[in-house]
Amino acid sequence: MADFFRHALREIYFAGVRSAVIAVIALVAAHAAEHPLVLQTDFGLKDGAVAAMRGVAAGVSPRLVIHDLSHDNTPFDIWEAAYRLKQAAPFWPEGTVFVSVIDPGVGTDRKSIVLKTRSGHFFVGPDNGTWTLIAEELGVASVRAIDETRHRRRGSELSYTFHGRDIFAFVGARLAAEAVMFEDVGPLLPPRVEMIAYEKPRRDGAALVGMIPVLDFRFGNVWTNLDQALFAQFIPKVGERFRVTISRGGKRVFAGDLPYARTFGDVPAGAPLLYLNSLLNVSFALNVGDFAKKHGIGSGAEWTVRVERAKP
Repeated sequence: MADFFRHALREIYFAGVRSAVIAVIALVAAHAAEHPLVLQTDFGLKDGAVAAMRGVAAGVSPRLVIHDLSHDNTPFDIWEAAYRLKQAAPFWPEGTVFVSVIDPGVGTDRKSIVLKTRSGHFFVGPDNGTWTLIAEELGVASVRAIDETRHRRRGSELSYTFHGRDIFAFVGARLAAEAVMFEDVGPLLPPRVEMIAYEKPRRDGAALVGMIPVLDFRFGNVWTNLDQALFAQFIPKVGERFRVTISRGGKRVFAGDLPYARTFGDVPAGAPLLYLNSLLNVSFALNVGDFAKKHGIGSGAEWTVRVERAKP
């Protein structure tokens, strides 16, 4: 009888260990199935709009890790939103879900979509041009319309002006938590998105032509889409001067000769320079100054730039 009880206790013990191991594996798998959720809006942080979106996401899964790309975007500036995504998204792991809500057409007939890129990232929001640079950078694998009759926050059917909270944050969180799969979001659309027309970087004779996608707004530096490989065609030397012409809608706003420098300290305080920024794109700045403000320069698809060697 004693042997029987010892055997029974041993079986109970090992059954408990097996159950615990299975439970731990299941818990790890559940966490592993969740992906980062990254939010971008033009709402700012002075009211509760962003917190409401975060609350909706936490309601889907309190284990979700929610990150912020930016909420200080210029209101209604779809191009700026597109550039911020291009600037940040490639550095995030496959499976990351981005929700971007710069949506001046909220409540209209613009499509609500989920874009899956060839890199395996997901982008949730309005199809209004926001995905222009992501489509070019990461490639379009597939696009689905969000079925808003099935995929929206419960009780939000009469809300028409806060899709960021009621649809996009909800769908994005469910994708990140794998509570819904991409294939179940809604009907498949043609593999393309709305694109904003802009000046692509190119060589034009002896000059480089491109545009100003964004400003380094805190410091007033002017960033272009002319990359290092294109600029290297000049075989530039540090200190060499280049003629820079900046226009808006075809009207010239600035023209001047700037020295090529590796860093700001290569020129005196207050002096202008041409340099390669952290993305290795041609940029213009004042050392300890605001180039954009001084010369009245902005950013966006209507802002073009021309760079060529300065005349002797």
